[in-house]
Amino acid sequence: MALMTMTGYAQYEQDSSIKIWDNSTAPHSNELTGEEYNQNPYRLMNTTSAELFVYNADKAKATGQAVVICPGGGYGQLSMDQEGFLMAQWLAKNGIAGFVLKYRLPNGHKEVPLEDAIEALRIIRRDAAKYGVDPHKVGIMGFSAGGHLAAYTSNFAADEDKPDFSILFYPVITANNYTTHIGTFNNLLGRDRTESESEAYSMDKCVTEKTPPTILLLSDDDRTVPAAGAAMYYAALKYYGVKASMYVFPSGGHGWGNYDRFSYQKEWQNLLLRWLDEL
Repeated sequence: MALMTMTGYAQYEQDSSIKIWDNSTAPHSNELTGEEYNQNPYRLMNTTSAELFVYNADKAKATGQAVVICPGGGYGQLSMDQEGFLMAQWLAKNGIAGFVLKYRLPNGHKEVPLEDAIEALRIIRRDAAKYGVDPHKVGIMGFSAGGHLAAYTSNFAADEDKPDFSILFYPVITANNYTTHIGTFNNLLGRDRTESESEAYSMDKCVTEKTPPTILLLSDDDRTVPAAGAAMYYAALKYYGVKASMYVFPSGGHGWGNYDRFSYQKEWQNLLLRWLDEL
């Protein structure tokens, strides 16, 4: 399988890219070795470096907002198309700068994706003027396991590093057996994790009054990551008085991202833009 070169796909061409770091320069290593490679063809595997792919906002519509986008893939791969590039393109067309995060897969090193996401937020805020964004309007978005990473960052980052808002699509939230995706927690914490470790990284247990405003979008018939997990997170957000909204679409399953074939695409797009406008 060939090494994935993101800029080699014309339909997803970015305005620029930012190398964050790799295993040799980051605070922690995921201990993966060898080349990064793709499957299918936008399922990126074996990531050993973190990078941001930048889609500048349409200047005529610019809101000053920016979003770090965390693709899903069970913490074992990254779904870079519908949960990355397509989403960033759509955000940019609507005046919101999109930054697709190629994060290092944890490989049992739970701190690795978190430090990638936090550093991405720091970079955007530091260079906000360069990208035409407001450093106080930098949010995070995630899908499935990327949704876990977005919630993880929203709750575990230091106050000064937290995203200003959080957008979660069909997120993995809890390690509870009937609401989880077991593979996600195996990849994040390892198969030999204890029950207490699983609880500590179940995001519904981590919410505080400092968790940023959050919107959740998911499908009722999702058999991969049951919607009940997101509902538990929503309940925790409301318990702590966090501004939050949740939309559960009747059908669609899992992994629809920004694909046209999802029959509620226009609905979630309108709901999300309205929510962002009202922050």
